[in-house]
Amino acid sequence: MACITLGAFAEEVGHATVVFHGGFLGMASGANPTMSAIPGDGSAAQDQTMDLQQQVARLQALLEVSRQVHSTTREDEVFETVLQIVVRELEMAGAAFTGSGLSYGDAPEVTDVGSRNGVYCYPLDDREGKRMTELLVAPPDGRAITLYEQDFLEGLALQAAVALENARNHERNLQWARVQQDLDAARQIQRSLLPQKMPSIPGFSIAVRSQTCYEVGGDYVDIIELPEGDLILAVADVAGKGLASAIMATSFRAAFRAMAITGVSLDLLAKRMNQHHWQEGEEARRRYVTAIFLRLDQERGEVEIVNAGHNPGFVIAPDGAQHQVQAAGTPLGLLPGMNYRSVRLPMVPGSRLLFYTDGLTEVFRDEEEFGQDRLLLEFSNTSTLKADGILDALWAAIHGFSGGGPQEDDMTALVLCHLPEDSERLASSSQALHSFAQVTT
Repeated sequence: MACITLGAFAEEVGHATVVFHGGFLGMASGANPTMSAIPGDGSAAQDQTMDLQQQVARLQALLEVSRQVHSTTREDEVFETVLQIVVRELEMAGAAFTGSGLSYGDAPEVTDVGSRNGVYCYPLDDREGKRMTELLVAPPDGRAITLYEQDFLEGLALQAAVALENARNHERNLQWARVQQDLDAARQIQRSLLPQKMPSIPGFSIAVRSQTCYEVGGDYVDIIELPEGDLILAVADVAGKGLASAIMATSFRAAFRAMAITGVSLDLLAKRMNQHHWQEGEEARRRYVTAIFLRLDQERGEVEIVNAGHNPGFVIAPDGAQHQVQAAGTPLGLLPGMNYRSVRLPMVPGSRLLFYTDGLTEVFRDEEEFGQDRLLLEFSNTSTLKADGILDALWAAIHGFSGGGPQEDDMTALVLCHLPEDSERLASSSQALHSFAQVTT
């Protein structure tokens, strides 16, 4: 550490020579600088100049101290720098900071602000006036500190408080940057777990969309192709939002995929998932999962659905008739030993189906909620039978209702449409024409 003493120096002032012994140390201890009078007039002017020189030297010393204290952004280095200045440069017997475990020299001890047994305390408060720590100073031989020492230590404590708060803010910023980096990585990982490509189902159109409220979320949507050709579709919502719910959703995904691929019936699948989640422990039970599962039988044009405490699934027939698949049991992981009942519905050409999480309905405009009825109405009135187009229309309706306000919950939806036969023939003709064009070119 650079020495902050100014050293013994001599300054010619008029007809007098002012000699300071020990730099700011001599002045801080109250020692009178020696002045060798040179024959001449103006002793009053010389005394005034002498006082000015003392003030300039004190300010220079405090400026150098401030530079050293603010030269680091590490909290421990701020403490060490201040303690060394107090003991080495101010020649105190010892110094320490309360609550830090750091001291220098003969470590003083004190519990109250002020002096006790010859120990002096200087509080370090942040900008809001909250106490961060205290600088404890023990003068040598138990003597009282001088006025100059008191003034210097108060200035040092003030500079140390600013440097300490800056160091702590810097560390918090570094920690937040690391957290944000991890959250960004987690967001990318979670998005990679969503269905990346929709399965090609002759005569059907399928699409999913998931939009988290924060960096990561607790919504889950999946499509699983079974060996026999059927499809399992799932939409689920872990209680809560954010990172904890996202971790639970990832665990739920792994268990669901492992069980679904065995080809068990949906009601048994729901029962096993409920028991598995319950046995994961207390934290998993607090973060129970609402879920709705579907098995698509393409040959029969039929769907099997089981709703475990989730929002009702919507099925719209070609003639506009509406059917809601209500919950047939509690959310998964909420109660052990639950049984669930599945329902079978025809999925004839022209039918459409919507599964969603409550982030689509719990959207507000002032005190008015978008709600389940409005969502069903928008879904029923959508003219297109393309699943992507339906999701676009629903998202546009929701954002239009909220007036572009901030998203307050994760939003996930899955749409399945059985295309009318005319649309199927048109799609087949278009695909054949496209293939012919590629061959001829």
